[in-house]
Amino acid sequence: MFRRREPVPFAFLAESDRFRSNVTPPPRERASAGQIAGRWLLGLTIIAGLVGSLVIGMPALSQNQTPAQTQQSQASQGH
Repeated sequence: MFRRREPVPFAFLAESDRFRSNVTPPPRERASAGQIAGRWLLGLTIIAGLVGSLVIGMPALSQNQTPAQTQQSQASQGH
């Protein structure tokens, strides 16, 4: 809507590489024992789920070495 007519000073951009802040960021908060235990539990649950799905899915992925005996119906036996 309204534009400012005053010029924008760009000198601060040229001096920005020399500027160093004396304000340090706050230190990171340490995770509590409950949070660490929860992260471990979540990780173990995910790994157990992947291993379990692999164990359950392996028979479906493996090829049978011996061909399965085909079952013959009573109609095909010629009774």
